[in-house]
Amino acid sequence: MPPTLTGRGLGPGKLTRLHRMLYCHGAGDGTALLLPYDHGLEHGPRDFAAQPESGDPGFVFELALAGGFNAVVVQIGHARKCYEPFAGRISLVVKLNGKTEIPSDDAPLSPLNASVAEAVSLGADAVGYTLYVGSARQTDDFNALRTVREDCERFGMPLIVWAYPRGSAIERAGGRNSFYAIDYAARAAAELGADIVKLNWPTDPPSDAVPPEYRHEFSDADQLAALTRSAGRTLLLLSGGERADADVLLNRAQAVVNAGGLGLIFGRNFLKREPSEALALAGKLHHILSDPIIGHAG
Repeated sequence: MPPTLTGRGLGPGKLTRLHRMLYCHGAGDGTALLLPYDHGLEHGPRDFAAQPESGDPGFVFELALAGGFNAVVVQIGHARKCYEPFAGRISLVVKLNGKTEIPSDDAPLSPLNASVAEAVSLGADAVGYTLYVGSARQTDDFNALRTVREDCERFGMPLIVWAYPRGSAIERAGGRNSFYAIDYAARAAAELGADIVKLNWPTDPPSDAVPPEYRHEFSDADQLAALTRSAGRTLLLLSGGERADADVLLNRAQAVVNAGGLGLIFGRNFLKREPSEALALAGKLHHILSDPIIGHAG
């Protein structure tokens, strides 16, 4: 069963929008499969080299519809220019901040490029904000997130926080993909008011650089259970990250379901595949999310 929306401090506006996203789109059963499409800003056109048609926002919205996604996540430009033909057919998530990959990541900060009010005017069902946990500029980050959170409360807009450990201090403390860093990011997002937190999968092995509590090996199940606990009443989405083998993605999906997560947010793992292969993978992911017992047996 997907996690319930009740008891999470969500007002009627947020509940209405999340209900529309989770029960009127996608599988329609409360599970979440979101397609992020902000890579053109974050990584440049290189992410579309393998499948050039994925550079076309219209193609990506159509792919999301065919794959049964609940929503597509885009920056303000694509939201304004490309969402209209799909309005009412799939939910829109407007990414409010973003940056290019060109500057150094020693002290990253993702600037605001859009407002919650603009997202409301476009009919969005949620907004996204990237928070760089551990960056030397996190004071500026926290201040910007506060203004976004306040606007989300005023407009009844669900807030999805991309909680990413970043910066030289994080690298000295075990790395951005360590269980320690990602667990901390989950807790930070919850503490700062996220309604949903998007996390990457912990992949770095434990090292002496992390606190003692994180220095031994943890199973995938133990890590996901801990991330869910750290998120608390904030709903959990797991990111797909770089293109990976289908079996890896399906196993991660099963782990998210077992841990009580809301679902998955996969972009490059679809956009870098042939459309038929991408849609087949989406079907398998829905099978796990919507029928986890059968999915696990399979």
